[in-house]
Amino acid sequence: MGKTHRLKATPGSKRLVLLCIVAVAMLLLLTSVISLSTGGLSLPYRKNLIGYFVGSTRSKRQHSSSDKYLYWGNRIDCPGKNCATCAGLGHQESSLRCALEEAMLLNRTFVMPSRMCINPIHNKKGILNRSENETTEESWEVSSCAMESLYDIDLISETIPVILDDSETWHIVLSTSMKLGERGIAHVYGANRHELNDSSSHFANLLLINRTASPLAWFVECKDRSNRSSVMLPYSFLPNMAASSLRNAAEKIKAQLGDYDAIHVRRGDKLKTRKDRFRVERSQFPHLDRDTRPEFIIGRIQKQIPPGRTLFIASNERTPGFFSPLAIRYKVAYSSNFSEILDPIIKNNYQLFMVERLIMMGAKTFFKTFREYETDLTLTDDPKKNKNWEIPVYTMEDGKEVAS
Repeated sequence: MGKTHRLKATPGSKRLVLLCIVAVAMLLLLTSVISLSTGGLSLPYRKNLIGYFVGSTRSKRQHSSSDKYLYWGNRIDCPGKNCATCAGLGHQESSLRCALEEAMLLNRTFVMPSRMCINPIHNKKGILNRSENETTEESWEVSSCAMESLYDIDLISETIPVILDDSETWHIVLSTSMKLGERGIAHVYGANRHELNDSSSHFANLLLINRTASPLAWFVECKDRSNRSSVMLPYSFLPNMAASSLRNAAEKIKAQLGDYDAIHVRRGDKLKTRKDRFRVERSQFPHLDRDTRPEFIIGRIQKQIPPGRTLFIASNERTPGFFSPLAIRYKVAYSSNFSEILDPIIKNNYQLFMVERLIMMGAKTFFKTFREYETDLTLTDDPKKNKNWEIPVYTMEDGKEVAS
């Protein structure tokens, strides 16, 4: 009589059964989450979202079907008065930080523009990128750049979830919200972020909020931005979110500089003058031209930065050899001294400044041009925001001396 053979369950087959059970459970969970979070999406839309989030290959930014989204526009400060042109990097970062703050408050994923407009005024290569005998000023021939070439989107997403508006995720979300109509999307104008954050409002369960920000600039929506204690994201947030290639370049340069100090000398775009009705020249920053000349810089920094120190200079000054007198007292360094590190990765002035900014943030002693915080060391006492146009001052005032 033959023996009856029973198949024994192997460890591998047990694991396979367990994985199948987990997969089915996760699919059911996703279905229920979508139904709850969107106010009950109908079956075709649930299938679309579940199919995408389960089946797609995604980056390190893990987005789920329960996410809700916040959209401000396809370009920073646009729609608005800045659609025809754009502001400099600093202004655009203020606007971007404001939008990110709102996404954080609303607990939504921010849909970030995939490109940043580059203002041609702020895209000059400057003296630090040309030889002494060149007379023409060269510019980078680009009017915009990929947001991912400036910022590490994955790193930002560790604080505020972010997707780009050219991503497949965004196309799926936009398509789904449009099909759902009023149940999926709201076009908001005039409502403040606290109204949007009201859990009892109809905004709470919407998949997508399309926010029309102030036509002046996005950052106007952050009306308490002058109150430092009310700012959710500090000024240093975006500078520290620089793309990995820019952060790596800055670290290499900092390593070569060793123990160093730094100054940021804002001249080029700030030295504008205009004549009043009496044909007298006036400036919004009457002492800036004087205070940012080498002899006055030495007088300003010599107490905090002793002679012989390595001094890294970041500037938009256009005159070749302008800072040479500083080399008498300091070991002067510019970004152009590190072309082997920067040339392969720098394609525009915004990228260059982001690297320089990281270098300046790592300095032992750092002098800004204008004061932003009470504890800042600055090259001038002129306020950064000044509506008055005054007669420029080029000589040292009484009681002050120029360094010899």
